[in-house]
Amino acid sequence: MDYLDRLESHSIYIMREAYRKFRKVAMLWSVGKDSTTMICIARKAFYGRVPFPVIYIDTGKHFREMYEFRDRCVREWGLNLIISKNEDAEALGIGPEDKIKCCDYRKTRALKKTIAEHGFDAIFLGIRRDEHGVRAKERFFSPRDQDFRWNYKDQAPELWDQYKTQREGEQHLRVHPLLQWTELDIWRYIKRENLPVNPLYFADKRFKGKRFRSLGCEPCTNPVESTATTIEEIIEEIKNTRISERSGRAQDKEEADAMQRLRALGYM
Repeated sequence: MDYLDRLESHSIYIMREAYRKFRKVAMLWSVGKDSTTMICIARKAFYGRVPFPVIYIDTGKHFREMYEFRDRCVREWGLNLIISKNEDAEALGIGPEDKIKCCDYRKTRALKKTIAEHGFDAIFLGIRRDEHGVRAKERFFSPRDQDFRWNYKDQAPELWDQYKTQREGEQHLRVHPLLQWTELDIWRYIKRENLPVNPLYFADKRFKGKRFRSLGCEPCTNPVESTATTIEEIIEEIKNTRISERSGRAQDKEEADAMQRLRALGYM
């Protein structure tokens, strides 16, 4: 068993453990490389299908290519898609001028409404510890209270594969099957498994030969300098760069204290 096999095996174990423990689960899907990889691993874990709903949080601000990729994968994989959208954000005119508030309304509050409507008690997310310093504080099973707050100062230890999978009161749990993967691991796995890739990850003349390393809302996400047009070239580029994966994301919400505040409020 090689390194990618071990990562995959552990992710499958986390998914099956959560699916066995919780009454109603769902998976968040941003159509980015990580959550798409997570869906593909779920299809392995559950014998070719995803036996729970997949939630797409539609901020109304995504790239055209993201919607097209989403719809194609839903058709090909037969996913049970739930589109989560907070119409209040449009009614109140809340936009990317205030990025913290915009993320709260268009992402966190949309998800909060969807969880309440469907009664989900556990949600799979495709975050990784190496993405951001704040995400490095996460656990594989991470509780949120009824107001979606995350107490990052008081988390149960996860040693020797012993996980806190018990809900308390009105909590729901965030489950992170890819937490120990790295960006390079994801791309190597995508190459090995021949997984579908959103075209925004490749350098394109539409973006003056640049590409995206991390996908988000169009007003808050910028492409990075790159000539990579294949998965092999992306892998080589990542192996030799010191530039942050999220360097193209809006920096006023990427700062550690802002991201910590957002995640404490329930941001993904």
